[in-house]
Amino acid sequence: MGDNYISCKEANGSINISEDVISTMVRSSIEEIDGVAGLSNTVGAELAEMIGIKSLSKGVKVQIVDDTIKVDAVILVRYGCNIVSVAKDVQNSVSEAVKAITGIDKTEVNVHVSGVVFEK
Repeated sequence: MGDNYISCKEANGSINISEDVISTMVRSSIEEIDGVAGLSNTVGAELAEMIGIKSLSKGVKVQIVDDTIKVDAVILVRYGCNIVSVAKDVQNSVSEAVKAITGIDKTEVNVHVSGVVFEK
C-alpha cells in the first residue's frame, strides 16, 4: 500500500490521498462500532509481522479499482452480539467514512468476520 493515491484534479492543482490515509480512517471508524472486539490480521500480514515488517493496515485492505474504492475489513466480534448486524454496521460506517474523507460515492466494503471474542 502507500504507492496508490486517489487523485482529484482541480482548477488550481490536484489533490492526492494515499491508500494508507484511507486505511487509517477506516480502522478508526470500525473501532467505534459497538460489537466489534477488534481488527484481525490476515495471514500475509501475520507472516510479515513475524519477520519484523510492521503493517500499518492491520485488518484493513484498501484498493482503488476503476474509480471505486474497495475496502476489505477483517474483524473480531464480541460474543453475544449479532454478527450480521455488526457486519452491516461496519459496512455502513466504512462507506460513510470513505465518502466523508474522499468525496467518492463508489465504495465497495467487504467485511470478513474471522472470530468471536469471549469476555474473561
